[in-house]
Amino acid sequence: MRNERIRIVLVDDHELVRQSWKMLLENNPRLEVVADFENGQAVIDQVQKISPDIILVDINMSPENGFVITEKLMGLIPSLKIIGLSANNQPKYASRMIEVGARGYLTKTSSLEEINQGIIEVYEGRLYICDEIKKHMPSS
Repeated sequence: MRNERIRIVLVDDHELVRQSWKMLLENNPRLEVVADFENGQAVIDQVQKISPDIILVDINMSPENGFVITEKLMGLIPSLKIIGLSANNQPKYASRMIEVGARGYLTKTSSLEEINQGIIEVYEGRLYICDEIKKHMPSS
C-alpha cells in the first residue's frame, strides 16, 4: 500500500485554482490528479467511471456547495474518501464536512507538506483535520 499512486479528483469552481492544485499535488510522485471538475454535478456524473482514491472538494461553490456535493457523493458511494477544502478556517465548516461524510478537512492556506500528509492519512483510512482548524476546535 505504501507506493501505489493515490488517484485524486479535484472539484473547485475556479479553473486557475484547479490548475494550481494539480501542479502542486503532482510534485509528490505518490499523487496523481486523474480528473478535475468545476461543479458537483460533473463529478457526480463521472465518479463511478473514474473511481478515485481521494476527492478534494471546495466548499464554497455554486450552484451546490461542498457540503451538498459530499452528501450526494457519499449517498452514491459510501466508501469514498472525500477531503473538504476551503479558504475558511472556521471549525464549524470542518465539523459539518465530517458530519456529511468527508474524511478530512484542509484549508487553502495549509502548507503543501500538510496537504500531502492529510491526503495520505485519509487514503490510509484515518480522519485528518489540518492544524489550523484543530487549534480552534474545542478539545473532545
